[in-house]
Amino acid sequence: MRITYTARTALRGLRSNMTRSLLTVLGIVIGITAIILIVSIGQGTERLIIGEIQGMGANTIIIRPGKEPTGPTDAADMLFADSLKTGDVEALRRKENVPDIVTIAPAVMVSGNVSYGGETYRPTIFGWDAEFMGKMMNITPREGEYFDELDIRSKASVAVIGSKVEDELFGNDSAVGKTIRIKNHAFRVVAVLPSHGQSTLFNVDEVVVIPYTTAQTYLLGINYFNEVMLQIEDAEDADAAVVDIERTLRERHNITDPEKDDFWVVTQEGIIDQIATILSVLTLFLSSVVAISLVVGGIGVMNIMLVSVTERTREIGLRKALGARNRDILLQFLTEAVLLTGAGGVVGITLGILFSILAGTIITQVLGRPWGFEFPYSAALLGLGVSAAVGLVFGIYPARKASKKSPIEALRYE
Repeated sequence: MRITYTARTALRGLRSNMTRSLLTVLGIVIGITAIILIVSIGQGTERLIIGEIQGMGANTIIIRPGKEPTGPTDAADMLFADSLKTGDVEALRRKENVPDIVTIAPAVMVSGNVSYGGETYRPTIFGWDAEFMGKMMNITPREGEYFDELDIRSKASVAVIGSKVEDELFGNDSAVGKTIRIKNHAFRVVAVLPSHGQSTLFNVDEVVVIPYTTAQTYLLGINYFNEVMLQIEDAEDADAAVVDIERTLRERHNITDPEKDDFWVVTQEGIIDQIATILSVLTLFLSSVVAISLVVGGIGVMNIMLVSVTERTREIGLRKALGARNRDILLQFLTEAVLLTGAGGVVGITLGILFSILAGTIITQVLGRPWGFEFPYSAALLGLGVSAAVGLVFGIYPARKASKKSPIEALRYE
């Protein structure tokens, strides 16, 4: 039997009950749509985050206290690890220890509200070195100037705020020169950042930056750092710089066994690899969960095909009486199942792309960053292949059942 004839016959069978066919394929459509959407968002998010990290420069190195986290609990413990202190930063600044370092910026994190007059806002609060925002983040203040090294040494009560913080506390008025309060401690605003949106590290619009020495002394009562960021002259020297950093810190901390390090060092390449791995695993997990709907849809296809076989028993008997072979009947019903799920796959891919573009537009508006949609060719091909495979797997039993019917018994069926 010719393939084109089989396909036409299968299409006629599906069109004979269009409503039932559409309802049957709904599970396939939802499953493929969800997979395309998840993969698109995952890939777009990965490109966005990696682009932000690369924007900081491949010559950026981050040192964090404590053991390298392997889970959420370890990551939380990192905030309370006290192994990175001022002496460590001073040792790293010395060229004889780490020759490649250009800039080093220790940081602490502060949790609390910021208030002005009767207004209160809860931003992200950091205590940083004077060089971080200007040199590492490469952000020029919209108004005012960053605090300087003198402010760091004198533990000055000065602050740089994001544009949204200014809007929330001051409305249309300028914040520069005015005094805000953080944890009941007064800070004079010296600069306002331009509207920048979400970066990899934080939302620049919702940040308050103060000298790390001030944060340690007046707000936190600590003598350690939550993080130290460095920039080296040449990204190609990153591995050598990491070796120098680890050697210097181990000497200061009297560590001889690397397994007992109370700090961990990560380069841009390491961060990108970690993020890519996390997002890939997350995408795979979510896609696996969504795949359940494809299985449910496949079971629905099998049930409907079994009903169709029963309803068309006399048709099967008549075709066999006219010379159709078992494999002709098998091929017809199998083709119907594949066409049904394949059509669902095409519709699902189309809807998935449309929803991905819509999601990208929303994400771009929320983050203030171009998310950028790219057609997920691999996911689309996989979706089409999976939908066809579902038709084959769940259509084979009804098709075999139809092909095994006796023409005499089939013609007697009422």
